[in-house]
Order: sequence, then C-alpha cells, then structure tokens
Amino acid sequence: MKYIPYEKLSKAKKRELNRKKRNTWNNVKPVTRVHKSAKEYSRKNKNEFDAYPDY
Repeated sequence: MKYIPYEKLSKAKKRELNRKKRNTWNNVKPVTRVHKSAKEYSRKNKNEFDAYPDY
C-alpha cells in the first residue's frame, strides 16, 4: 500500500482514521475530582441525634 499524507486523504478516509485513533473512557467521567479537606467545616454531620428523633 502506498503512503498518502493525511492532508491529501479524502474526508471519508480521514474520518475512518480518526475513529480508529479515538479511545473510549469506559464508564470514567472525565471530570477532575477534588477531595474535601478534613479541616473543612460541614453542617451535615453536626448533630448525630437529629437522625434519631425518638431518643
């Protein structure tokens, strides 16, 4: 097979090559994840007894 530069390929051939090069993320969300700081104040866990009003 003869080598043809990418710029000279037809639109269909370029599309085919691009699809082969692409990878999938496989259920990985490409969003940067930030861990909460241990020093950060959280109101959610302030009162443990609010979850059990019977006591």
